[in-house]
Amino acid sequence: MHAPSLGPFMIAAVLAAALLHAAWNSIAHSIGDRLVGFAMIGVVDLVGGGALAALAGPPAPGAWPYIVASAVVHIGYNLLLLASYQLGDFSQTYPIARGTAPLVVALVSVLLLHRPLAAQDLAGILAVSAGLIGLVLAGGVPGRKELPAVAAALATGLLIALYTVIDGVGVAEGPLLPYIGWMFFLQGPALPVVAVLRRRRRLPALLRRHALPGLAGGATSLAAYSIVLWAQTSGALAPIAALRESSIVFGALIGALFLREPLGHRRAVAAAVVLAGVLLLSL
Repeated sequence: MHAPSLGPFMIAAVLAAALLHAAWNSIAHSIGDRLVGFAMIGVVDLVGGGALAALAGPPAPGAWPYIVASAVVHIGYNLLLLASYQLGDFSQTYPIARGTAPLVVALVSVLLLHRPLAAQDLAGILAVSAGLIGLVLAGGVPGRKELPAVAAALATGLLIALYTVIDGVGVAEGPLLPYIGWMFFLQGPALPVVAVLRRRRRLPALLRRHALPGLAGGATSLAAYSIVLWAQTSGALAPIAALRESSIVFGALIGALFLREPLGHRRAVAAAVVLAGVLLLSL
């Protein structure tokens, strides 16, 4: 079986999705009440996914188990991502959450799905992962106070790997647009319901303050992952997962430029290693 390959246009599209993904994560992190922000992202998923599902029609029968499983895992992912952002700095938790996935997806892709990797792709994935570890450790080894944030971010990364594999297999079952629409529609209500239960009477005032950035983050998130789902129809799950994590480089730059979180020489070198891995995957 030959290793699936990515064309230049698909590579550019995944890198664009990575930039969008870093942007929505920075928006989510910067919202004062992050639960309300994530709830508004859920509203976009519900409305946007519902509209797409209505227009595109039902998915293939074989896709339903993957759609439901992906929606459930995405809900857990959003809850853990929310927790990691409440516990730690964006420039630390984001690389951990995103950086756990590429190697896990590569192992599952090769060992369980029997999708081989070209030597150059394997080298690129390893370079991306090494750079991501460097980004995490650039500020020093996390101390005891940072362990809850690190644990939440690691768990988030494992769920990213899980939904990546689920969706990578699921999109092969039938038309793409119904898959995207129903997956987003089913995951949409969870965070709004949590926000209603947790914020109660304070919710209207909080919505007036945070609705706009939350909706912007939701629209950006929906667009970014829709591009990734389209790219996964190529079958190249592990290279796409690694390319997608170039969002961490964008995230580090966003953290330094807009969130006033230090970048430093070590993070710059680690980001360069990630970019080298991206170039290997792109050649």
